[in-house]
Amino acid sequence: MSIIKNSLGQSHDIVRQVVAKGDCVIDATAGNGNDTVFLAELVGESGKVYSFDIQDRAIENTKKKLADKNLIDRVVLVKDGHQNMDIHVKEKVRAVMFNLGYLPGGDHNIGTKGSTTIKAITKAMELIGTNGIISIVVYYGGDSGFGEKEEVMEFIEKIECRQFTVMKTEFINQVNCPPILVCIEKLS
Repeated sequence: MSIIKNSLGQSHDIVRQVVAKGDCVIDATAGNGNDTVFLAELVGESGKVYSFDIQDRAIENTKKKLADKNLIDRVVLVKDGHQNMDIHVKEKVRAVMFNLGYLPGGDHNIGTKGSTTIKAITKAMELIGTNGIISIVVYYGGDSGFGEKEEVMEFIEKIECRQFTVMKTEFINQVNCPPILVCIEKLS
């Protein structure tokens, strides 16, 4: 068992420290539903998860996974881009999770884009309460994601340090563009 977890495992560890039963949270990229299920288990029966994706297949995959685990009643599935999260979420949230890139097993031509991701991160920064966390796992490389990675990295470097703490963790000796973890904690 490795002590140093991959970016996704690290994001789960950090979010797990912040989210409690009854909280409201967002999965900004539903994908195959893994983070939505993770968040639904954390918030418990009294909490709420908003889960966003633009693809029918992602919404269907997530809905099935939630139904199989009897968690569907605490999740609002939203077929819309994450840049529109403020239209659907009107309350403060404790955490927002992003997994950038394309749907695993899906069409590589459909994926997150720098411009809409930056809009979504900005809206997430407005929606999270004090000491809330935004986790962003940046998948890039191969046939997509290099442009988005650069845009997101440029954006996060300019976030106001008196309002947010921003951390970036990346693996420097792994091949094939290992995912990068970015966490943004709201200070005030």
